Amino acid sequence: MLKFILAGIISYLIGSISSAHLICKKYYGIDIRKYGSGNPGTTNVLRVVGGRAAAAVYAADFLKGFLVATLAKFIGGDELALFSGLFVIIGHDWSFFLNFNGGKGIATSMGVVLALAPKVALFSFLVGAAAILLTRYVSLGSIVGSAFFPLFLVIFRFPAKYIAYGVIIAAIAIYRHRTNIKRLVAGKEHKLGEKIKN
Repeated sequence: MLKFILAGIISYLIGSISSAHLICKKYYGIDIRKYGSGNPGTTNVLRVVGGRAAAAVYAADFLKGFLVATLAKFIGGDELALFSGLFVIIGHDWSFFLNFNGGKGIATSMGVVLALAPKVALFSFLVGAAAILLTRYVSLGSIVGSAFFPLFLVIFRFPAKYIAYGVIIAAIAIYRHRTNIKRLVAGKEHKLGEKIKN
């Protein structure tokens, strides 16, 4: 039990480190939360600052999910990896260092999923990427890819604990995109490549 408590706390704090906030603050002198959509994540960084910064943010967020889940799996097996992976995502989405605000968690979730179920991560990524290419809505691709994650776990016959975990991760991702869903329905969501006026 103590091992899980410590892993949860450490994973949450690692997840709470916002690469978007740190990179934009250090190298561009801005608080990304005050620009564009206000979200400290890859897409907003891409629109406000540019591709190089966005790539760095995505890589950092992805790696923290991947490394936490991989290390937890090495130390304590599947259960600890699932638990730690969930808390690193929660930390990213509700960062302790950003007054419990944060990003949407897609890059971090992808890192966790790749560490735990590589084949499922690949198929979820391809579905999400296809949705983005077809519609140019990053948010829609993120939502679709997340929604398909538990479905692919079922298709590839993963254990029930993985499927339940997939449902939780998908639910968190969709919940974090609730404002995007409202804008998509209203036809007001920004497309990929479209600049946001501040």
